[in-house]
Amino acid sequence: MTILVTGGRGTIARAITAGLTAAGRDVRVASREPSAVGPSAVSYSDDPAPALRGISQVFLYSDPSSAPAFVAAAEAAGVKQVVLLSSLSSLGGPEDPHAQTEHVIGGGSYATTYLRPGAFMSNAKFWSQQFRATGQIRLPYLDAEEAPIHEQDIADAALRVLLDGPGHGHDGRGYAMTGPSSMTRRRQIAQITEVTGAQIEAVDLTPDQARAEMRMRDAGQRETLLAYWASRVGTPQPIETGVELLTARSGRTWTTWLTDNPGLFS
Repeated sequence: MTILVTGGRGTIARAITAGLTAAGRDVRVASREPSAVGPSAVSYSDDPAPALRGISQVFLYSDPSSAPAFVAAAEAAGVKQVVLLSSLSSLGGPEDPHAQTEHVIGGGSYATTYLRPGAFMSNAKFWSQQFRATGQIRLPYLDAEEAPIHEQDIADAALRVLLDGPGHGHDGRGYAMTGPSSMTRRRQIAQITEVTGAQIEAVDLTPDQARAEMRMRDAGQRETLLAYWASRVGTPQPIETGVELLTARSGRTWTTWLTDNPGLFS
């Protein structure tokens, strides 16, 4: 039984692949740019059927544009389980792109499990690019609270579901996941200085400044993000327990993530 891991270039996919390999499972890694992953990776294009041949389980990145083609190909290939990397935003209503993807992927006859993480700690990699270029981290709503999650915790949760397989209590379930504590983005930046010594100027952008600086193809998604961050000012992020439920331990902290990623702010 072979497990397909899509989005092979991503940090989460790489961690899942390593975990499955260590557990002795047969893994096929797929990417839209397989040459960037390695010689054994396969192409995952608008037609996912070739990548799905002989596959029993799939770790799938959320993509509403390719979801219908995936379902058709997975049904034809006889896939038994799909673990979909979705988002907490899917709980906000049916118009959310992640909610739409869940609806389509969940229509297949295979068992489906939805992983719904909130903000990723790895978003700080974009902050580090700003810092190295300008000495600043420029964000709107610095006092918005969030509970970012370590990407390895997402991978560990996915591994548990995949290793358990279909029929072990995860079928049809959604797991909301956050990091272990809520903090403002201003506090996150202060902790970067505490851990790394980097002297960072935190710049609180106005919404209009953020619109000018946030390079996103989807203006609607940008506005959704801005509205979400505005709603979190002065409101702690509820801590979700999906990581604990699936791994039987607490999630990794923000300072752990900084220690795991040395040199980003040097």
